[in-house]
Amino acid sequence: MSRATELIVDIETLTDGFLLRPHGDVDMARSPAFRAKLTEALKNVPARLVVDLALVPYMDSCGLATLIEALQITRAQKIKLIVCNLSARVRSVFELSRLTTVLTVVDNHEQALLA
Repeated sequence: MSRATELIVDIETLTDGFLLRPHGDVDMARSPAFRAKLTEALKNVPARLVVDLALVPYMDSCGLATLIEALQITRAQKIKLIVCNLSARVRSVFELSRLTTVLTVVDNHEQALLA
């Protein structure tokens, strides 16, 4: 995989789950790496999964589809899925697709830990 298509996703352990921090655009080329990290974290069936998008300047429909898949899994397993730190550009994509009506979206990491 070339450096241009590589997506780094940091995973931090929380007291009740995991915090995922993808770095870079989440698009068609990079969403499989994002999906793999989400799947890895969800295998442990945490109580909470926080996705911090502070370092994601752009997300396309493939990235949104990956989050929708995660939402379906978390709902079935009764896991809290919280998304935080959306840039204005990513937030507008979430709002246009109406994902803000089905996902728990908060402003920052601190709020995500309280949600």
